[in-house]
Amino acid sequence: MQIKANLLDDQAIARALTRIAHEIVERNKGVDDIYLVGIHRRGVPLAWRIAKEIEAIEGKKIDVGYLDITFYRDDLSLLAANPIVEGSNVQCNLPDTTIVLVDDVLYTGRTVRAAIDALFDMGRPKQIQLAVLIDRGHRELPIRPDFVGKNVPTSKAERVEVEIEEIDGQDRVVLFG
Repeated sequence: MQIKANLLDDQAIARALTRIAHEIVERNKGVDDIYLVGIHRRGVPLAWRIAKEIEAIEGKKIDVGYLDITFYRDDLSLLAANPIVEGSNVQCNLPDTTIVLVDDVLYTGRTVRAAIDALFDMGRPKQIQLAVLIDRGHRELPIRPDFVGKNVPTSKAERVEVEIEEIDGQDRVVLFG
């Protein structure tokens, strides 16, 4: 596959995350009882960045956790014989907390479903909201994001690749086709 389009550069990603942070604050009328949870891999650094933006806006530090959904995936048997498990760390009082799940790309909705299953095994949050950098459509499950950096209509034959500085050494979103 070759690059079909450069969707976002580092500055566009930063603007999208700033906008998502503002929308989270506005929708929740502040940040009391908000806890961000990044879905491994690229959702984790995105959650930290959103938390930093919220702190700049509200002057309050937002806690961030992370979630490994490896064993909650419905395609686990299709993964490698020994999948890499990153671990989870969600340390909040779930019944009193609004969880904002953060991921890089929303596609079929299966990753988010797995993340919700993992969260519910830890307890029942007051509410779950979803923030994604890219929504590319083609849902297979009735899942809709609350906060979106960019909607990107794609075909199923295309691939969206998000690169994040903390993992990949640069920030960009590319469409392959």
